[in-house]
Amino acid sequence: MPEDKLDSVITRLMAERDQGYQTRKRFFSDIEEKLKRPLVTYYTSVGFGTAIDDQDVDMLEGLLQSMDLSNGFALMISSLGGDGLAAERIINVCRNYSKTKEFWVIVAGQAKSAATTICFGSSKIIMSPASELGPVDPQVTIVDNKNQTHWVSVFHVVNSYKELFDNAVKQEKGHIEPYIQQLSNYDAKLISHYQSIIELSKDVAIRTLHSGMMKDLSEVQIEEKIKSFLTPEVTKLHGRPIFREEARSSGLNIEYLDMTDDLGKLIYELHVRSRFFTDRQVQKLIENKNDFAYIGISQQ
Repeated sequence: MPEDKLDSVITRLMAERDQGYQTRKRFFSDIEEKLKRPLVTYYTSVGFGTAIDDQDVDMLEGLLQSMDLSNGFALMISSLGGDGLAAERIINVCRNYSKTKEFWVIVAGQAKSAATTICFGSSKIIMSPASELGPVDPQVTIVDNKNQTHWVSVFHVVNSYKELFDNAVKQEKGHIEPYIQQLSNYDAKLISHYQSIIELSKDVAIRTLHSGMMKDLSEVQIEEKIKSFLTPEVTKLHGRPIFREEARSSGLNIEYLDMTDDLGKLIYELHVRSRFFTDRQVQKLIENKNDFAYIGISQQ
């Protein structure tokens, strides 16, 4: 067998084992043919615990600069979330590089928290029966008295402080000490900062929708419609999924994706391959049919 042929076989086997770019490239053209617009994938790793941040904005913009976006584009996203302000910047980049000033989002798996915020910036969210969006309320890490670290909703921290404070005010003299003792565990300035973070997250979500898929509604109406996304009062936990039926009933423009038809099968396979690659090889992945950008390559 010729040496170059042997090298080609080995190269293909290595790429298939590691789910390299060449194993995913062909799916872009096939999906674009059915969508009638270009496709970009944006994945952050669950395995490496990576989050959306400002670095992603530059990576995404770099790919969009080289694309023909005269008909807009579709962004296929998979992430557990990250920085809400970075999400807002990503929306701005996507809208402004698109010649139609809009973009679609495809969620084949999970697009939670800040990734859900990015979905809010699209003109249409394409979801399968198993696709997940989630609440956009901000999270913070706290350390308990056993030195264990936990992620908790800022909303719960602020609410627990307010409840303790309100109960302390209602107490008669001599019964307030237990509340004072518990309140001493809180920093009032930090609580005020947390409240600002909650308001910022809400403002980004509402303004984004008001300038996009919910432009015909007032900001007050939008806030009421997306209540389940804004606080954990409805979902109870930040990580609880919001599936496509609930997302549609919240007023979002949701298009149902049938994972058993040709388009659904193509999207599913590209999603699985991209998810496999980010969970084992890289921390972040942004690709189109002609180019790619990775962060944190461990092997390539």
